[in-house]
Amino acid sequence: MANRHFEPDSPELRARWGDFTFTKENVARADAYIARYPAGRQQSAVMALLDLAQRQVGAETQTQGWLPTPVIEYIARYLGMPVIRVAEVASFYMMYNLVPVGRFHVQVCGTTPCMLRGSDDVMTACANKGLVKGKTTPDGIFTLSEVECMGNCSSAPMVQINDDNYEDLDFDRMTAILDALAAGAIPKTGTQEPGRHSVEPLGGPTTLKEMVDGNHDYRGDW
Repeated sequence: MANRHFEPDSPELRARWGDFTFTKENVARADAYIARYPAGRQQSAVMALLDLAQRQVGAETQTQGWLPTPVIEYIARYLGMPVIRVAEVASFYMMYNLVPVGRFHVQVCGTTPCMLRGSDDVMTACANKGLVKGKTTPDGIFTLSEVECMGNCSSAPMVQINDDNYEDLDFDRMTAILDALAAGAIPKTGTQEPGRHSVEPLGGPTTLKEMVDGNHDYRGDW
């Protein structure tokens, strides 16, 4: 699992992020999120606003984005919340990065289904490309994390890279994905198994075959 901690506060951090505010476009988005909740419940939008802030930081830094302490304080002021409560939310959910990350945040699932299906080979492929767990590569392109289940057990092993999932991986497939991203290409997302579209059985369905090409009504067959 990742070692969760906040980036230490410092004068340099304050100089870079102390004046953070939402862009005009993100103010409109933030206010729209808040408006979804009843009056007096604006703090319910904290997760959406943290994500919005992280994405704005990512756009400014050309990375996947993270949440410096001054940005968390800004969200707290925006929602009228104690800073500690916003920090508690940010530190609880793995979707929020508490320290700087690279352009691509590679999150490898290490939970039992992925482990049994070869997540160690996926980690080896990452290591072979110079990725170190919990670190960002010197060129700033990749950050590697090991995380718990992300809900793709039927197409394990899998990784999440920024907002995309890559499934049915092995050493070679993971290597190809990393090479493509480093070269500025856009690799195929989802399953990497040829001929597979989601999590249907390899080789095609073994039951309900008439549903492949049409909405077959089985009631008469039963």
